[in-house]
Amino acid sequence: MSPTLLVNPLVLAVPVLLAVAFLTLLERKILGYMQLRKGPNTIGPYGLLQPVADGVKLFTKEPIRPSTSSPLMFLATPILALTLALLLWTPLPAPYPAADLNLGLLFILALSSLAVYSILGSGWASNSKYALIGALRAIAQTISYEVSLGLILLCTITFAGNFTLQTLNAAQENMWLILPAWPAAAMWLVSTLAETNRTPFDLAEGESELVSGFNVEYAAGPFALFFLAEYANILFMNALSTTLFLGPSLNPHTPELSTLNLMLKTALLSISFLWVRATLPRFRYDQLMHLIWKNFLPITLALVLWHLALPIALMGLPPQL
Repeated sequence: MSPTLLVNPLVLAVPVLLAVAFLTLLERKILGYMQLRKGPNTIGPYGLLQPVADGVKLFTKEPIRPSTSSPLMFLATPILALTLALLLWTPLPAPYPAADLNLGLLFILALSSLAVYSILGSGWASNSKYALIGALRAIAQTISYEVSLGLILLCTITFAGNFTLQTLNAAQENMWLILPAWPAAAMWLVSTLAETNRTPFDLAEGESELVSGFNVEYAAGPFALFFLAEYANILFMNALSTTLFLGPSLNPHTPELSTLNLMLKTALLSISFLWVRATLPRFRYDQLMHLIWKNFLPITLALVLWHLALPIALMGLPPQL
């Protein structure tokens, strides 16, 4: 095994975890100023050491496990959630992927689907009706919005002609994909909010309804793993949105500028997630499902037929966006 294969996962995981830690600080500061208060400002200069204090507090607390829970699965599901959240970054060109995968987009879809098992396992292993209800709601929401995400990805694949993210970057050298495909991009951004359980689609973790949902019985270190996985997924979905619709982020001559380009666009999308949280109220669950099955699904199916079937059927031309 070459040395790069051993180094790359650590080089990828450590910056992601650091970005996750400071994304939580950024969220608390932005929400604080939007609500006319200061936010964290006592731990370190301007509150910059607050994520460190939170991590130390969580990982040094006594882990509490319900006596009637399933011990192995109760501890395994947080580890699975964080592992999948970090593995998702493997094919992302930032500016070079950790593994050169020919089917990078399919790899991302497969791993994001596996995240459902960590949610279901945590809710079932807790042996709590509140955790189980939260898990079932989260699974239904995640599976529903993965349908629209998959169909929109299919549309972008027809534009790039390949399943690799590097090819998609190269296809956007002259024009961002968000300009000709803005309806698909708008539905994609809304679906990423629902996929990551963010406001206004945080029905799975509605504190006023389900007492934190599927992770209600978790505390200390296992809860911190779920927390890290959730924010790592938020950052990844924004980085993927940047790669799909706001490329190119890959320039072989200036990899440093490419990385900075990707980071800035991902940060702007992440701030928009926080802005939405401070602005919009939570949806009802029937509204959440109505949006995907009665609105997004017909539109995305029409887009797929337009990009795939129509050029072939009418003119015999290759599919184009």
